[in-house]
Amino acid sequence: MMKGLMSLAFASLGLFAQAQQKLPFRNASLPMEQRVEDLVARMTLEEKVGQMMYNSPAIPRLQITAYNWWNEGLHGVARSGVATVFPQAIGLAASFDSALAFRVADVISDEARAMYNAAVAQNHYMKYGGLTFWTPNINIFRDPRWGRGQETYGEDPILTSKMGVAFVKGLQGNDPRYLKVAACAKHYAVHSGPERLRHEFNAVASPKDLRETYLPAFKALVDAGVEAVMCAYNATNGEPCCGNTFLLQDVLRKEWNFKGHVVSDCWAIADFYSGHKVVKNSAEASALAVKRGVNINCGDEFPALIEAVKQKLITEQEIDSALIVALKTRFRLGMFDDAADNHFNKLGTNIINSAAHRALAREAAVKSIVLLKNNGALPLKNNLSKYFVTGPGAANIDVLLGNYYGISSSMVTVLEGLAAQVAPGSQLQYRPGCMLVQPNTNTADWASNEAHASDATIMVMGISGLLEGEEGESIASPTFGDRLDYNIPATQIDYLKKLKKDNQHPVIAVITGGSPMNLAEVHAIADAVLMVWYPGEEGGNAVADIIFGKTSPSGKLPVTFPKSLDQLPPYENYDMQGRTYRFMKAEPMYPFGFGLSYTTFSYKDIKLSWTYHGKKAFLSASATVTNTGTKKSDEIVQLYVSHESKPDNAPLLSLKDCKRITLEPGASQKVSFSMPSEMYYIINDAGEAVAPPGKARIIIGGSQPGARSKELGSPATVEAELTIHP
Repeated sequence: MMKGLMSLAFASLGLFAQAQQKLPFRNASLPMEQRVEDLVARMTLEEKVGQMMYNSPAIPRLQITAYNWWNEGLHGVARSGVATVFPQAIGLAASFDSALAFRVADVISDEARAMYNAAVAQNHYMKYGGLTFWTPNINIFRDPRWGRGQETYGEDPILTSKMGVAFVKGLQGNDPRYLKVAACAKHYAVHSGPERLRHEFNAVASPKDLRETYLPAFKALVDAGVEAVMCAYNATNGEPCCGNTFLLQDVLRKEWNFKGHVVSDCWAIADFYSGHKVVKNSAEASALAVKRGVNINCGDEFPALIEAVKQKLITEQEIDSALIVALKTRFRLGMFDDAADNHFNKLGTNIINSAAHRALAREAAVKSIVLLKNNGALPLKNNLSKYFVTGPGAANIDVLLGNYYGISSSMVTVLEGLAAQVAPGSQLQYRPGCMLVQPNTNTADWASNEAHASDATIMVMGISGLLEGEEGESIASPTFGDRLDYNIPATQIDYLKKLKKDNQHPVIAVITGGSPMNLAEVHAIADAVLMVWYPGEEGGNAVADIIFGKTSPSGKLPVTFPKSLDQLPPYENYDMQGRTYRFMKAEPMYPFGFGLSYTTFSYKDIKLSWTYHGKKAFLSASATVTNTGTKKSDEIVQLYVSHESKPDNAPLLSLKDCKRITLEPGASQKVSFSMPSEMYYIINDAGEAVAPPGKARIIIGGSQPGARSKELGSPATVEAELTIHP
């Protein structure tokens, strides 16, 4: 039936295209610029303004259908029906695997096209149904209190850039003529909380911090051809981001030569007068936004552009220029071409949440899981006499999802995943044992007795989207989705203590969540600790794969876990000093880049040399990695640089590259990196990249170097010195 509907729709579109052949904007053989200009010239001012709205209305006289620009695809097509649900972005970042990020995004965009084709066949043009995806979120997760940090790729600009670029390429495809979908780099820029103040907050960032931390990932995505950029709610250095001359004009358009469109965050233009108070009304706000570089309005402010033209706050020609930029995206998506010319229109709904896509979701979840502690309890055998699964997250769908999620008919909870792998003849018992947040009303305790009678207990604990997320989504959060309380709810810690007290059998803590949290007591109590993030629809199977040893854990932390919030500067302070592994001098609970395995690795024979391509110098660095244990495993090889002579406010050390490899027991592999010399420069106070004097340490290893990594059991790193400027 669906195939028939799609065939009918494509036939109708073909007849429609033939009827419009005389109109140049329908002629696919003409240059895009000519086609777009022709279309805009045929519109009235009211129609032009309507097409700059996220919910663009139809123009029947030109036979243009309605189009809603708002769609989401953070870790799967979101809010649009059934789709494969992959691990949340922060979990994907823990894989340190950009090739995996590309594959995940490629699947997401395939499913997006299939869903769009099915919707068009039924003449549906709804929000969350289009091809313009407002993802990825490449803000830097600078502070664990930010509830939306889960949407990011962590705290490091290089890792964020690598993952973000791969994700954009997977979404947009490599067709020379058409975009598969349009990706969007958000939120530009210097945006990472507080959620409660985002509509009025002014983030102050120095030129150094801008160029060293907050802008590199955005530049990387622009260089990679991202189609759109979303400007943020907050102000940066005194100007609202959606009206910021420096960000939108000086940097984005002039310096980086960005050719795509800019979309406002939703109702951010209204913040010009209601929050930031830089203008008086919608007409002034809309005119300012367009003149500074915004092309599409998510909100309801741009209709005031008609009044703004009357008041001579903006000209119709300026509106034309802004609209032309936006419409090019729809042309690149093939929306004004014959449907038969675009092979993406042939993608059918049979691929959505297919077996292959679910297998990829499981692979991604497995690679995202980080083993934080293991006293020998893991892996468990799957044929022990009795297992006890407990905790508020064990049978909970919410802890699989995070935020900005789709829906799947194949959601596998941790309880279900474990049950599927326990051998016949073994017993498995389940009780939730405690609530997510509040203490149990009924104080009778059957659950902890069950743990003492079991050969192994798995407690699924932590937090969920009820406690962290966006401003209005986290309904159990008293702080608008931010996590100003760093602790896991006390009721869960108390229950974990009961499970382990006088219990000689292993207790495994499986932690869900999208941000760092205080795991000091969990680490002290449990025999093993797994950070599983929000692992997606196959999360339960992935956790079971790790717990029962089908796969060795290989994820690494993409964000530092401080011991307490007392180790950090105030949340509202955007200065990077004291934040993230690059600037934090205090010893963390778990360092960035840390993660254990079921095997062991050694590093040796580091070699450094310079090579030249023309006048450009590249550093070649290599080391030999050996699996010295007994299990096949992946390892994430990380390269860091630390300068010998550097200013006090320079990074202590910085990740420059990483590679995921797979080694059989006893096997060795030489892992090589090659990067231009400027990657090793530092950023001075003026925001300029300069080669520092003296030598630099080049460190290659399976974790961030340092005493805490060694104390927790990370493999030793190898290092060598060289002069950065050859």
